[in-house]
Amino acid sequence: MAGLVNNLLILFLVFQNICLGFRSPLSVFKRYKDTTRSLSSECLGSDRPVISLGLSDFALDIRMPGVTPKQSDTYLCMSVPLPVDDEAYVVDFKPHASMDTVHHMLLFGCNEPSSTENYWDCDEGTCKDKSNILYAWARNAPPTRLPKGVGFRVGGETGGRFFVLQVHYGDISAFRDKHKDCSGVTLHLTHQKQPLIAGMYLMMSVNTVIPPGEKVVDADIACHYKRFPMHLFAYRVHTHRLGKVVSGYRVRNGQWTLIGRQSPQLPQAFYPVEHPVDVNYDDVLAARCVFSGEGRTTETRIGGTANDEMCNFYIMYYMEAKHAVSYMTCTQNANPEMFRSIPQEANIPIPVKSDMLKVTHGHHEEIKGTDKSSLLQQAKKEEEEVLDQDFHIEEAVEWPGVDLKLGQVSGLALDPENNLVIFHRGDHVWDENSFDSKFVYQQRGLGPIEQNTILVLNPSNAKLLHSMGRSLFYLPHGLSIDKNGNYWVTDVALHQVFKLGAHDKEPLLILGVALQPGSDRNHFCQPTDVAVDPITGSIYISDGYCNSRVIQFTPKGLYVMQWGEETSLGRARPGQFHIPHSLALIPDFSQLCVADRENGRIQCFKLETGEFIREIKHKSFGRELFAVSYVPGGFLFAVNGMPYPGEAEPVQGFVMNFSTGEIIDTFIPLRKNFEMPHDVVASEDKTVFVGDVHARAVWKFASIEKMEHRSVKKAGIEVQEIKESETIVEARLKNTPESTDHLKKQEKQHLVQQASTGVSFVLITTLLIIPVVVLLAILLFIRWRKTTVYGADGEHKLDSSSGRILGKLRGKGGGGLNLGNFFASHKGYSRKGFDRLSTEGSDQEKDEDDGTDSEEECSAPPPPSAPSSS
Repeated sequence: MAGLVNNLLILFLVFQNICLGFRSPLSVFKRYKDTTRSLSSECLGSDRPVISLGLSDFALDIRMPGVTPKQSDTYLCMSVPLPVDDEAYVVDFKPHASMDTVHHMLLFGCNEPSSTENYWDCDEGTCKDKSNILYAWARNAPPTRLPKGVGFRVGGETGGRFFVLQVHYGDISAFRDKHKDCSGVTLHLTHQKQPLIAGMYLMMSVNTVIPPGEKVVDADIACHYKRFPMHLFAYRVHTHRLGKVVSGYRVRNGQWTLIGRQSPQLPQAFYPVEHPVDVNYDDVLAARCVFSGEGRTTETRIGGTANDEMCNFYIMYYMEAKHAVSYMTCTQNANPEMFRSIPQEANIPIPVKSDMLKVTHGHHEEIKGTDKSSLLQQAKKEEEEVLDQDFHIEEAVEWPGVDLKLGQVSGLALDPENNLVIFHRGDHVWDENSFDSKFVYQQRGLGPIEQNTILVLNPSNAKLLHSMGRSLFYLPHGLSIDKNGNYWVTDVALHQVFKLGAHDKEPLLILGVALQPGSDRNHFCQPTDVAVDPITGSIYISDGYCNSRVIQFTPKGLYVMQWGEETSLGRARPGQFHIPHSLALIPDFSQLCVADRENGRIQCFKLETGEFIREIKHKSFGRELFAVSYVPGGFLFAVNGMPYPGEAEPVQGFVMNFSTGEIIDTFIPLRKNFEMPHDVVASEDKTVFVGDVHARAVWKFASIEKMEHRSVKKAGIEVQEIKESETIVEARLKNTPESTDHLKKQEKQHLVQQASTGVSFVLITTLLIIPVVVLLAILLFIRWRKTTVYGADGEHKLDSSSGRILGKLRGKGGGGLNLGNFFASHKGYSRKGFDRLSTEGSDQEKDEDDGTDSEEECSAPPPPSAPSSS
């Protein structure tokens, strides 16, 4: 009888453990939420510092609690406890700060902050115990991205239990209106074990002296590395005003390998290490900062104020979890002689525009000898620059559209009412059997797609407003919408382009011959996209997978001209295409920009003549650039493809300044992952939608920073300054002002909804388990009754059977309940972690039978070997 009781007790504990495993993530944070500090009402969103992102992920918002520094060069600290007891991993960082008010921020991990106050002067220290730097920011840096499978370990037995944020406020003239600052950083954390642990290696000079007037002063740092191998993936440089260039190297057998080199007067972000660098036992890590003492009348030393200097080279690395060390420093020069052979590039300053130097660090600095007109012009110029570029794009995690049941999503557009329009393939897929070697569609027997292929959604709540396109298409591809609300779509199987009215059943115009590929004026070969000039009505078609051209037609569909040719061997020349995949018409500049997919670039041409104007190409694009979109105000949005084997460029979205071509920001989703983002569309308020042909999903992204104007008086002159109002709430598609109370009410409703969902799930699970427990109890009772009748042999059999079951539950050690080993012994269980990325972009469906990520390439003319289709 005692054995029966023990068995029932163990089964009860198992089922209780399972139930707790499925409880709402919100309940994990209840204790933390109940003890959350009260913050300033100006810090919108900071009264909800923990945001659930699913069963295993959550976001933690770490913000200054509405502070107003009283003097320049103030360092303020605040702490936030890790809201869970068990081990977690930080996998992403999102900064919320502006160089107008903040010089730099540092985020530390430790077990005991120096103070328990809401915030304190950092002169008291940051942590009482050992602290590790997790993140560093300065000068409007873009977000730092960690590689897949890499995270900073926190909590548990070895990780820190507190985050301490240190903010350095430089010039406090920005606080003349006594407003409260809520700068900080949002962390994305997960409970999923990461096989690779991230860490920070800080190289720092502590004894450099810069004589006044000295033109060139070097600060050198070098240390021998004496640990397990580490892999470097990002770096950041930091000095104050006198720094000209900072360079870091790995030195092995006398060979110098560049880790990173940058001007500290440019945005002090964590930049990716361009070529993978590993550091092994007994390698040397070396760094050099080049300063100039020109303009100084006294010597300058290393220190924390604006008039002091710093020489820091930060390295982000990862190591195998079993050998991981989270923080290392180097503050000496172990071998001064070796710097005689440092590469010459380390001594060459990186030129920086003079107008950028004026807003370098945000320290208080008087402007002398400046007349009224030039001051006003400078203020206006700086205002325009900040308004144009100072924002970040993040996923709107509460948007429900990502969970829609869709086919392969090939095209996206916004109609004149800013509704989102999706073009998808229903139950049809593009795979290796879709076309023969002459690009003739081979699956006509399937008939056209029977589902509605065009869906019109409310962009705020993803509610379906209208649908159409049933029995019209075989393999949808591109979608655009003209100023009158007409849909322009391409079908790569039909080799045709269609003009559709928003509520018409039949096409208004058809270009191309159905199911007949060709390269003359009347035929297309897998056309990819359409753009319509809002002024002239001219039609531009990118054609396509097996042609390399852009064709112009009149509004009535008459041929006008074409340009483009196949890419020759070697570097692609202007006007050559290797799959012109997406079009963006820029009416403000009378240009048409083309996503030249397999050449990994954007080419822009004159609308009237097709004359090449310029190329936009970045290393971070990788080898493939799938789609491009333009919004008035001068912004280009784009998405790239998965990296090739051995390449490190991640699949992500890009925001670019159209005039300069520079990348302003990058973005990736928090829910699910990009697999093959196929199209992108954006609105004027920087709300972005991305459709993925493999993930069969659409994500919504939004700008998380809004700009306001406020008037201040400086030197007796009325000028306009920029005030940045940070929010963590989702940006609305149309910028309708909402009161703080209304937003808080919405958040409260969302929290209640989340909690009720979690409770409902636990209740249902419990109700399902109770009959199972009762049934097991009855069976065990029957077996026990048989044992009393037939003797000890039956009891022995029962015990051995129970032993086998309990043995699986306890694991080999037999000393405790080990559910991990029990489930791991069953087929289908996998430990999520550093999964291999898909290595080939393809529009084809993955083979579900073989369980691999390999994908075949198709739909490009051989030879050479064809690129993947989409």
